[in-house]
Amino acid sequence: MSIFEYNGAAVVAMAGKNCVAIGSDLRLGVQFQTLACDYKKVYPIHDHLYLGLAGLGTDTQTLFQKFKFHHNIYRLKEERDIKPSTFAQFVSSTLYSKRFGPWFVSPVIAGLEPGTWTPYLCGMDSLGAIETAPDFMVAGTAPDSLYGMCESMHKPDLEPEELFEVLSQCLLAGTDRDAISGWGAIVHVITKDQVITRTLKGRMD
Repeated sequence: MSIFEYNGAAVVAMAGKNCVAIGSDLRLGVQFQTLACDYKKVYPIHDHLYLGLAGLGTDTQTLFQKFKFHHNIYRLKEERDIKPSTFAQFVSSTLYSKRFGPWFVSPVIAGLEPGTWTPYLCGMDSLGAIETAPDFMVAGTAPDSLYGMCESMHKPDLEPEELFEVLSQCLLAGTDRDAISGWGAIVHVITKDQVITRTLKGRMD
């Protein structure tokens, strides 16, 4: 089993009309042994930017604290929140700086660019190679089934409620086909004015 599959994870981000959504499953396990059903893998950087981290649980916690610290320093210096595209470059350079002993994580970044409020989605590997997407991005241990669900269900210019419904169905259906992720999910829908967070019940067998 790959070290990326040691704890299990499923993260999905999806773009809508001036909104973006990101969600993850809630399972924490050691291979096929489930330890907890309330382990969130999506972290807030600020109100218009969220970071999903799939991979080894210890590395995800360490990296989130590191990124949050650096964003706080950025906010103190610049007196504004960091843009999602700028934050993606910072995450990429941080991961690449440890390329000879990498963190075992697969980040997914979802946010709204200030001013235009256009969605920004990107993902990267453990070395920081960025891949942007106009529609959706997935990471974790169930990428094949998640990609299949997202490709079949996503439509452009979804409203926030429609976006929540589509992402939720994709996430729940995708994790049903993966033994080391699932057991419930949490979804954040980010709009210009608010962040809507909902917890989903999933199969627990």
